[in-house]
Amino acid sequence: MIKLEFNGSKIEIKSTKIVAAARNYKAHAEEMKVSIPKKPEIFLKPPSALITNNDVVILPKVSKRIDYEVELAVIIKNRCHNISIKEVVENILGYTVLVDVTARDIQEEARKSGMPWSISKGFDTFAPIGPKIIAAGKIDVDNLDIWLKVNGEYKQQSNTRYMIFSTEKLISFTSKIMTLEPMDIIASGTPEGVGPMNDGDFIEAGIEGIGVLKFSAKKEI
Repeated sequence: MIKLEFNGSKIEIKSTKIVAAARNYKAHAEEMKVSIPKKPEIFLKPPSALITNNDVVILPKVSKRIDYEVELAVIIKNRCHNISIKEVVENILGYTVLVDVTARDIQEEARKSGMPWSISKGFDTFAPIGPKIIAAGKIDVDNLDIWLKVNGEYKQQSNTRYMIFSTEKLISFTSKIMTLEPMDIIASGTPEGVGPMNDGDFIEAGIEGIGVLKFSAKKEI
């Protein structure tokens, strides 16, 4: 079980699920050569993929290309189901940084065959999160700079104002499909600039007002 700092103390992140948004930045959809969604598109990552600050992402042997995707993540506060957009804020504990690690070649193979591609997102260590949670109401989540560096070089640079669907819209939409439990995580999609990680890379992922998540990549032995 991982722990993150929240209001000056460490709390356990006992998530039952990670719900992630696909294609929620127009420029990312364009770089992936996929259409712009007319409604939120979501998929699941297992909580077993979670690691935290200064941990290591293991690059599995079965994939030849493993990508980083920096995202604004929302931590759910209360058990909620079928909530309106206006009701979302009262059900948010806070916000943090998450990197949605993706085995891109496995994802592409699944897409071509019309199969689900959760396998490309679900490997252990494929969800670095942290370094802390910022309480709801303390930052303007609709206007935050978001970025990622590999070995000190910027690879992703954008702002959350370029999201197609707001975090409130994503959470309301998801709650109409599945019940959200306390400490569940909603990852709101990645901007353009995604790319591969290699053995020995050092990654820094940051969001304005939240902090910088740091981890390294290591090839599976």
